[in-house]
Amino acid sequence: MEVKMPLLGQRLKLLRSEKGVTQKDIADLLGKTSRHYQDMEAGKINVPGLTLIRLADFYDVSLDYLVGRSEDRRRL
Repeated sequence: MEVKMPLLGQRLKLLRSEKGVTQKDIADLLGKTSRHYQDMEAGKINVPGLTLIRLADFYDVSLDYLVGRSEDRRRL
């Protein structure tokens, strides 16, 4: 079963822009290629749980916010 999360891509782009970092910066942080990260932002691929955790930690937001399950950015 393939489940895409388009809101995740939108939030990744928003958070990256707010933090003032490039797609390459985030790709390097994750140990991925720039193309792979671009596909994450475009909602073309499913993102593994550990990668989601790393991104939520980097942006200091909750996982629920990152994946679109909540509008509250705060981590509990």
